Amino acid sequence: MSVSVVTLAQMSVTVIPYDHDMTRWEPNAAGRLAQAALELYSERGFEQTTVAEIAARAGLTERTFFRHFADKREVLFAGADRLQELVVTAVASAPGSAAPIDAAVAGVEAAGALLQERREYSRQRQTVIAANAELRERELIKLASLASAIAEALRGRGVEDPAASLAGEAAIAVFRIAFESWTSKTKPRDLPRLIRDSLDELRAVTAGR
Repeated sequence: MSVSVVTLAQMSVTVIPYDHDMTRWEPNAAGRLAQAALELYSERGFEQTTVAEIAARAGLTERTFFRHFADKREVLFAGADRLQELVVTAVASAPGSAAPIDAAVAGVEAAGALLQERREYSRQRQTVIAANAELRERELIKLASLASAIAEALRGRGVEDPAASLAGEAAIAVFRIAFESWTSKTKPRDLPRLIRDSLDELRAVTAGR
């Protein structure tokens, strides 16, 4: 199952209940479009949904849609750059004494804290992505990019390769396991805590216990 980092990526968009009577100039158009798109993708499937239908569901125009998103795929991945900046900042700000893996996981834990209040949205987004091969591939590319950004932030802390690259990849693996648990269980623990638990499991595995 594909994880949403994102999902993680959607967090830069403020999603609010849309109002069909609002004009195209109303604030939070991007949020309304994102909510309308996710509803339609969940109801009809990604491939069967058109931009025109998304705009109509949000009470907006296609022109407004394309002011915010390049295509209907980007509705699910908008905000990835902003999320990456958050993660990289958290890695760079980790205590100087932190081990590479701890600094790397501090980054994805910051992402988890941001996602915490968006569980249902994240769950629905992940379901949509898991059902479409093109979206799964795009999600993997986004995750790979995030792992590379974490590794680069670690290099900025003086961590050399291959340690920096390994820690970046491991942090993403830790996040994915935690995220899948968070979105699949009825009453999960909070996401940052699940990320820490996932890191503990990784340490146990590598220690041979």
